[in-house]
Amino acid sequence: MSVLFVTSEHAELVKAGGLGDISAALPRALRDEGCDIRLLMPAYPAVLAKVRPVTIVAHRRGRGAIPPYLIGATEVSGGVPLYLAIAPTLFQRDGSAYGGPDGLDHADNDIRFACLSLAAADICAGLPRLGWRPDILHAHDWVSGLAPAYARWSKLPVRTVMTIHNIAHQGLFPYERLHDLCVPADSFRTDGLEFHLHGSFLKAGIFYSDHLTTVSPTYAEEITEESHGGGLHGLIEGIAAAGNLTGIPNGIGEEWNPRHDHYLPVRFDQTDLEAKHEVAELIRTALCLEPSEGPLFGIVSRLVHQKGFDIVAEVADRIVAKGGQIAILGTGDPQVEAMLLDLSRRHRGKIGLMVGFNEPMAHRIIAASDFFLMPSRFEPCGLTQMQAQRYGTLPIAHRTGGLADTIEDDETGFLFAPLTAERLSEAIDRAFAVFADPDRFDAMRRTAMAKDFSWSGPARAYKALYGRLTDETSKPAQRPHSLVVVPKSRTAAAAKVA
Repeated sequence: MSVLFVTSEHAELVKAGGLGDISAALPRALRDEGCDIRLLMPAYPAVLAKVRPVTIVAHRRGRGAIPPYLIGATEVSGGVPLYLAIAPTLFQRDGSAYGGPDGLDHADNDIRFACLSLAAADICAGLPRLGWRPDILHAHDWVSGLAPAYARWSKLPVRTVMTIHNIAHQGLFPYERLHDLCVPADSFRTDGLEFHLHGSFLKAGIFYSDHLTTVSPTYAEEITEESHGGGLHGLIEGIAAAGNLTGIPNGIGEEWNPRHDHYLPVRFDQTDLEAKHEVAELIRTALCLEPSEGPLFGIVSRLVHQKGFDIVAEVADRIVAKGGQIAILGTGDPQVEAMLLDLSRRHRGKIGLMVGFNEPMAHRIIAASDFFLMPSRFEPCGLTQMQAQRYGTLPIAHRTGGLADTIEDDETGFLFAPLTAERLSEAIDRAFAVFADPDRFDAMRRTAMAKDFSWSGPARAYKALYGRLTDETSKPAQRPHSLVVVPKSRTAAAAKVA
């Protein structure tokens, strides 16, 4: 079974968020399961600086406003083949994968990622020098959303899977760009990629793919609802009712393991948790927190509205009054950063904030903390709640998305709903009560650390899905999904883990 995995990030090469972690770990796990999986991503400067050699396997002419580009071949760790879409005018730029040094998105991101999607379609069509063609095209998030569409429009013999990592990011472009992106004019309609008089990369991927997945069973159900569906809930509800939506939780890699984490000054496991205290003292010193026998609450996150830190600010006085401390690491929205900075100044010695991202410090805060705060408004899957549990740090989280699927309330953490300061305070009070009962606290931590969050389970689920799709290749081609709204009772059973 051969799979082309199309992504814009890879943690070993260039990373902006969780997609980078997933793009590095899931292909390796699928390869271990026997899949012939190969990656495709843009040739950013950081990528070209880290991979050598690159063999050019195709020269492609420009189409629309997309300039001529090359397709190169190399590999990443684990022997996973990597193909690169090489277009210097599009990808050889300073800044992140998506924007410049000023933090703003590139104005031509639609052209840039249409190029990536066209390269995917070229590989699926067959390149003579490559000598390989996938059975499955697996696109990830809006950046590769046009790949299933190009494959459908070209009538390529490949089955397509689209994974939504966060429906809030949709990749919208003006109607006037249709020709520039080589998008057929007749696809700009409700039953197509039109979205409120714009084109949507994400909707194209959802509409034209054979199967839709997302990164947890609960989030799969939530995106069929108006409150979480980003305006696409009607379309997704119809897909779920047809049995073509699957929620598969992410995993975490072995680099998140307290037994051999090289970022920690001391290692530990569930048989000996005393070393957590040593890491906690290191964090208290680093963040100018006072010595304390009380619990340490950790936060490692993007500092944005989605993560609910305005609710944390409302309950911070209560945490401090009960003898707790908070260690915060993250960067993001300047307003959220300023709010948390003010909070740390008001509680000097009790709340420590480090603005920015530092991988060693992320590992150390997660390892040092007793509890981990995740009051996210929505969370498609989340990784840090799984990382925290692996380190014996009990998450306190809003019951939503992947948080609801990966935390057992009062067993491996504390869940609360709805998202209010009152309900979060109640969950924090439960955490303080557990902290005061050492036997129960240690039992919960050991239960959390014993959970299997490896990538082997998700890889098996994806392999089974790929197998079902390839088994269907002899059947008549599936028609594009229509915007059908169905009763909620019909979608709940459809949005389950494979």
